[in-house]
Amino acid sequence: MLQKSLPSGCVLRRATSADKWLIRLLVLSAKLEPTQLRWQQFCAIECDGDLVACGQLRNFSGAQELGSLVVKSAWRGRGLGSFLTQHLIDTATQPLYLECLGQRLAQFYSRFGFVTISYEDLPASLQRKFGFSQLAKRLIKVPVIFMQYRVDTPDR
Repeated sequence: MLQKSLPSGCVLRRATSADKWLIRLLVLSAKLEPTQLRWQQFCAIECDGDLVACGQLRNFSGAQELGSLVVKSAWRGRGLGSFLTQHLIDTATQPLYLECLGQRLAQFYSRFGFVTISYEDLPASLQRKFGFSQLAKRLIKVPVIFMQYRVDTPDR
């Protein structure tokens, strides 16, 4: 069963301009790609006044990307990432895609209805964006996995 509520003292909200540098720090701390971080696209989870998780929906031609999803290490294992992922899926307005590193993350996202697809199955707008990832995957075996949200899962 997917997380339906946040822990006590936590709220989900749209990011504000005051969150800009906190979001950058969270993304950098997770060693995620720090480009295309537009705070206006982010949702944040704040717990007891502290920004502890964030994620964004990036808009492309005919598609959206779920990206920059980070939960502070001290807050992991409490369902915040699941709650935020489900919220971003629910607010997406176009076909939804993501790229992740490794099988563990792919398994996490598959619980929400994401399925692994090939680079060639990505829309052209995302092929341009993910081109470097595909090159790294082919040349130096970086474990990049491309995924598309396809179905509603029964436990939603």
